[in-house]
Amino acid sequence: MTAPVNKIIPFSTVDGPGNRTAIFLQGCNMNCLYCHNPETRGICNHCGKCVVTCPVEALVMNQGRVEYLHQKCIQCDTCIRTCPNDSSPKTSNMTALEVFAKIQKQVPFIRGITVSGGECTLYPDFLTELFILCKNAGLTTLIDSNGTLDFSKREDLLEVTDGVMLDIKAYNMEQHEKVTGLDNKQILENAVFLARRGKLYEVRTVVVLELFDAKETVLQVGKLLKPYLAINDIRYKIIAYRPMGVRKQYADYQIPQKEYLESLSKQLYEEGFLNIIVL
Repeated sequence: MTAPVNKIIPFSTVDGPGNRTAIFLQGCNMNCLYCHNPETRGICNHCGKCVVTCPVEALVMNQGRVEYLHQKCIQCDTCIRTCPNDSSPKTSNMTALEVFAKIQKQVPFIRGITVSGGECTLYPDFLTELFILCKNAGLTTLIDSNGTLDFSKREDLLEVTDGVMLDIKAYNMEQHEKVTGLDNKQILENAVFLARRGKLYEVRTVVVLELFDAKETVLQVGKLLKPYLAINDIRYKIIAYRPMGVRKQYADYQIPQKEYLESLSKQLYEEGFLNIIVL
């Protein structure tokens, strides 16, 4: 069993509590217009366009497939900017054991791991196998997800998952479809299910003023989850849209003012949320 791995960050302090190893899997089933990691959306189809543009010949065609020569790479990301498929030629199909071998090098210095994407829950069996290995090593396990997997049907995965960091892009279904291309029915059901189970570590909303009603989203999600705050201290992270890393055609949305973000935070506080971060 393998999954396409975009990158592994040995030490991260922004992907959950404590020092963690963060694993980013390739591929996503949403098309968020403000996506800040669009190169993680698609799977390489080996068209070869990146091979032609690589300035140091770190990419070659080998029997019809793009081969990445990491020792030559200078991390200029020309290949990512060239790719017409929102992908990266630098991904690797790895087994859970191979990924765990990378994690083991950091075990004395990390509290746990966080698996993100793309959308990592496209590979639930891989996650389950990896998390079993990590739990046996005494590590905590977090999933960073868009919430499209029905967690209620994956008890095997939940048993070895300490928490889920859930993106809620918009509360209104039509606005959510506009932002992502998908509805949010499963996502909101997951929010309640995970909160009830004490598995909802964090909710995150990226505020893009032109695309959806952030005030309604934060307020309604706050009301939805308020009954479960006694079960676990759900953190709500309110994130300002920023143009860095987004696709060119979506780089002109306005950056929300800090005062507006703070007003959203105040809404949550009034609903009983105490663990709120504004970024």
